[in-house]
Amino acid sequence: MITANLQGLAETVVRRAESQGSVTPDEVRQELTQAGVPDEMSDEVLALCRRSLRLRQGRYHYVTAAARKPRPDQQQRNIRKAVREVIRRHKQVQRVERRGQDRFDFIQPVRVLTEDGRELHLLSRDLSPTGIRLIGTRSLLGQKVRVALGDGLEKCSLTVRVLWTCAVGDELFENGGMFLEAEDME
Repeated sequence: MITANLQGLAETVVRRAESQGSVTPDEVRQELTQAGVPDEMSDEVLALCRRSLRLRQGRYHYVTAAARKPRPDQQQRNIRKAVREVIRRHKQVQRVERRGQDRFDFIQPVRVLTEDGRELHLLSRDLSPTGIRLIGTRSLLGQKVRVALGDGLEKCSLTVRVLWTCAVGDELFENGGMFLEAEDME
């Protein structure tokens, strides 16, 4: 059955529910029979009606447009529920750690000096005893760069060989590098 035909049938069911206030499953099957559609398609038709009909006590009740729009407090609950679900799914995905060293979240602005003398301001993403991940607007793949971390007494400068780069957005790259040497900052 073509989806357009099912959509038209769904609209007929919704109009009937609107005029009567509700429809029964038998009345839905009756509409399908009149249209020459097998009864097995009733689930598909009702799925197309889900924004306008709500099942309650064995009947599909018509829901007005005003009633379909969530109240502000309900909207906030829906947002919190959706975000919690995204976080839950993210935590379930087990990250396969290919490194021998643990990484630590280390989200800080850093200065990077490239081999050709350019100074870039990037964002570090994570840090391990053997390397760092940097986020910026250009790929640094294969370059040997100087990364200045921290400020004041906690300042340090490290030479990093960028081993991999991954585009993560429009003109946004993650660069992963391995530490080669540390330089004292005076």
